[in-house]
Amino acid sequence: MMKHGILIDLTLCVGCYACEEADAERWGHPSSDIHELSSTQNTAVVDVDGVYVSKQCMHCNEPTCESVCPVGAFEKTALGPVIYHEQRCMGCRYCMQACPFDVPRYQWDSLNPEVTKCDLCYDRIREGGQPACVEVCPAEARVFGPLDDLIAEAKRRISETPDQYISHIYGVKEAGGTSVLFLAPKDFAELGLRTQLPDHPLPTLTWAILSKIPNYVFWGTTMLAGVWWITNRRKEVMEYEQALERMEQGNPSRRVNNNDHE
Repeated sequence: MMKHGILIDLTLCVGCYACEEADAERWGHPSSDIHELSSTQNTAVVDVDGVYVSKQCMHCNEPTCESVCPVGAFEKTALGPVIYHEQRCMGCRYCMQACPFDVPRYQWDSLNPEVTKCDLCYDRIREGGQPACVEVCPAEARVFGPLDDLIAEAKRRISETPDQYISHIYGVKEAGGTSVLFLAPKDFAELGLRTQLPDHPLPTLTWAILSKIPNYVFWGTTMLAGVWWITNRRKEVMEYEQALERMEQGNPSRRVNNNDHE
């Protein structure tokens, strides 16, 4: 099955926020004039010196959120989107700490909190449609399609109008590659996108750490078991001595006999 994604051309975005409105409607969230990611806003458009930069899940090819989740609440689908299974989530929030793009948010004010993020409208994609944010974009700043086709289209635009773009497609290599790609008229770091990321998938690092956990668990368990045994042994000895003392107090003749013996 071919992976799909979105190409976002920041030179075309006019800052109309139609994508934010479509995202709010898709999730049943209220509209907001605050343009930043939150537990009720999975897509945000930020004005950075006249360039409108989209913030949303990047749908990594090898997601770190998936690799660190102990209960499998995240899944990288064959179609490309990284989806979230809220019924599995135990609220550990490791995904929030691990995400290289600082995307997942948590419903702190909910009695039954969940992690929230864009899922690239996975349900629409499965039915042959496209993400809501792409569908409503009046400037066609967002293009949806097979990932290979999007990369080819991005290269074509850079080649045809090199003065209009930075000669780099953000998301092709970052953190091992993502399903959301960016073209921009200026340096990505200036636009608030993280550029100090390795080209290899980050789960290779998390697995290197997680692979050590069994040893830590073994020695940690051994140490705790030793502490438990010592603590309980001391308690048993103390209880035994207290029982002997009570017996002696309740039997004066025994104390006399013991003194005579001495």
